[in-house]
Amino acid sequence: MTAQLNPRGDVAVLVPAAGAGVRLGPGRPKALRLLAGEPLLVHAVRRVATASVRSIVVAAPAAEVAEVRELLAPIAPVTVVAGGETRQDSVACALAAVPADVEIILVHDAARALVPPELVESVAAAIRAGAPAAVPVLPVVDTIKRVSAEGVVTATVDRSELRSVQTPQGFRRAVLTAAHAVGSDALTDDAGLVEQQGVPVTCVPGSEFALKVTRPFDLALAEHLLTVAPEPVAPRTLIA
Repeated sequence: MTAQLNPRGDVAVLVPAAGAGVRLGPGRPKALRLLAGEPLLVHAVRRVATASVRSIVVAAPAAEVAEVRELLAPIAPVTVVAGGETRQDSVACALAAVPADVEIILVHDAARALVPPELVESVAAAIRAGAPAAVPVLPVVDTIKRVSAEGVVTATVDRSELRSVQTPQGFRRAVLTAAHAVGSDALTDDAGLVEQQGVPVTCVPGSEFALKVTRPFDLALAEHLLTVAPEPVAPRTLIA
């Protein structure tokens, strides 16, 4: 059954999905790798579409645009565009396809295929409440060491101020557009681009289910999570 998006909503979700996924091993572009028999991208879009969003724009590998349109058509009314050489390029391509009157932009990794819809709502709510940018985060639970190029520990980092950042990341449209106009491709997320411009980024509680599928182990873990909790799980309270 195709999900119905909110035609009067104020949120667009951009899904950059043109990456190769080298660390996942040889095969198709990462967003099209199978999780429980369906591409990661299908899982991600299905969950995002369950939230109160007006528009979803996917930036697909240029050679797979037609395939991705067909793949997502039964899931939700999604706009599919060709992505770029970098993640930043793909986000910019998707942003250009968002209706002009949509003011809240969320950027979500297709690799975070099990994102709870409640997390999408939480990030959007933070922007709606006045934050120029917001990211979901989890506390860092491991001890973190700073290590030299020679493989020698140089310091133990205080983890109390550290957080692991997830997606979707949310922005006022003008903030994200301005950051992309001057940002650096070396950064790995859009929040980093707005941070470069001195824009404050608000944190909201993340979810273990929004894990990023990067390695074969992550894919196996996501498969397991689908068996023990097939329904979306709400974000948990942020703790140190």
